[in-house]
Amino acid sequence: MLNVQLTCKVGTGLEMLGRAARRWISTSFAEGPFVDAPRPWLFVGLGNPGQKFQGTRHNVGFEMIDAFAKSEGISMVTVHCKALFGKGLVENTPVFLAKPQTYMNLSGESSGPLAAYYKLPLSRVLLAFDDMDLPCGVLRLQPKGGHGGHNGLKSVIYHFRGNSEFARLRIGIGSPPGQMDPKAFLLQKFNATARERMDAALKEGVEVLRHLISKGLAESSRRFNNEQKYKHCNL
Repeated sequence: MLNVQLTCKVGTGLEMLGRAARRWISTSFAEGPFVDAPRPWLFVGLGNPGQKFQGTRHNVGFEMIDAFAKSEGISMVTVHCKALFGKGLVENTPVFLAKPQTYMNLSGESSGPLAAYYKLPLSRVLLAFDDMDLPCGVLRLQPKGGHGGHNGLKSVIYHFRGNSEFARLRIGIGSPPGQMDPKAFLLQKFNATARERMDAALKEGVEVLRHLISKGLAESSRRFNNEQKYKHCNL
């Protein structure tokens, strides 16, 4: 069993940030004495909690956050704003990681309060989630967009007061074969070939998130999506 800690009150949460990160968590990131300090990022992966959903197509958002957390040595054992939560410094920039435990269709109940708690503009929020419109293992980094029928995204946009101008890392899982029910497809686990592609994609996702932190969204999406375009053609 994980040693899970609960953090709900503002005072407790701020005490946990430590000196390195605390100086960036102010009431305004646009003004004040820390205007030149790196703004924090909040990366949220969408999925469903519970062992029976582990390894399913609908949970690749969780897997992306786990892969990034592992690569940066960030612990994900705190429960905060209805999410498994971790924090760390990457490229001298505070990064908050979250996996909402509300179930997919209520993801906004966690994502909205998290962004509000840290007073983050949506330009510093990124969501990672599964996408049936992309081939399995193909990724897309985008600065904004709609929900595309994704119920988790619908919930997040609703709790962001209808604002969809946040970054997203779309993780291709392919489309259902034949007449298969999309819901059943989402809750299926990957076969061996698809699992291999997804594991490779998660490693690429970790690299693009690092590049995003150091170089910014515009440069990262331009470079990364061009690479993924050719990958798309080869699948």
